[in-house]
Amino acid sequence: MSKIRKNHSANFKHKVAIAALREEGTLVELGQRFGVHPTQVGKWKALLEKEGTALFENKRDPKNKDRDCQIRTLHEKIGQLTVERDFLAPILNR
Repeated sequence: MSKIRKNHSANFKHKVAIAALREEGTLVELGQRFGVHPTQVGKWKALLEKEGTALFENKRDPKNKDRDCQIRTLHEKIGQLTVERDFLAPILNR
C-alpha cells in the first residue's frame, strides 16, 4: 500500500488554520472535516499564530530594507558563482 502525499494550497491551509484559531472544533474534528491529519492542523495553527504578525509589519522599516539589500546581494553572488562553475566545469572534469 503506497501513501500519496497531498500538496495543499496556501488558501486551504489558511482556511484550516483560521478554523483552528476560532476553535470551531477540536483538532481531531477539524482534521476529519477537512481531510487532514490533526497534527497537521495543529502545525498550521501554530504557524499562523507565530507568523501572522508579519502581515502587519511596517514595510518601510529600515530593517526590512537592509534585509532586502542583503538578499539581493546574495542572489547576485549565487548567480556569479553559478556562471563561474559552469564555465570551469569542462576544464576541471578532464
